[in-house]
Amino acid sequence: KPQGLANTAWAFATLGVLAPQLFDAIARASKKRIGNLKPQGLANIAWAFATLNVRAPEFFDAIAHASEQRIGTFNAQELANTAWAFATLGASAPRLFEAIARESEQRI
Repeated sequence: KPQGLANTAWAFATLGVLAPQLFDAIARASKKRIGNLKPQGLANIAWAFATLNVRAPEFFDAIAHASEQRIGTFNAQELANTAWAFATLGASAPRLFEAIARESEQRI
């Protein structure tokens, strides 16, 4: 299940355990199921990869696209975690950041 993949990545990152093969597998499997991840799952998986400095550009492109499509359903924490993750990894996602900025501005 997609949420289980996000939870696994989150748990490893929370403990500071870098497992490159596991994160490669999570990226591949999650990319196939990206449309089934809820905003919390998208934000948590992005946070986990960034926390452990795991770079997966194609996967982050997929996260960006999926997040842009559903940005209005993200809560404030999910918006912040997603922005932080992309910024931390230096992942270029201008449309995602524009969407986060618009959504955040509307909520202020």
